Amino acid sequence: MNKKKPITPFGWAIKQRLTELQMDQKSFCELHGIPPSRLSNLIHGTRKAARHRQLVAKLLDIHPNEKY
Repeated sequence: MNKKKPITPFGWAIKQRLTELQMDQKSFCELHGIPPSRLSNLIHGTRKAARHRQLVAKLLDIHPNEKY
């Protein structure tokens, strides 16, 4: 049984933008001092992490509250 949460629309926007920048999640987190678990929380919607959500959206030039 797969216990992973599905990826949210915001999570897909993060993944798409990282792909466009040819950067993986780990490198992005290391470069910007974001805990990898927090980025994962944003991608899967398991935690709000409002401060990091705003930061990631700004760094990747995506809108945090837009419907994707």
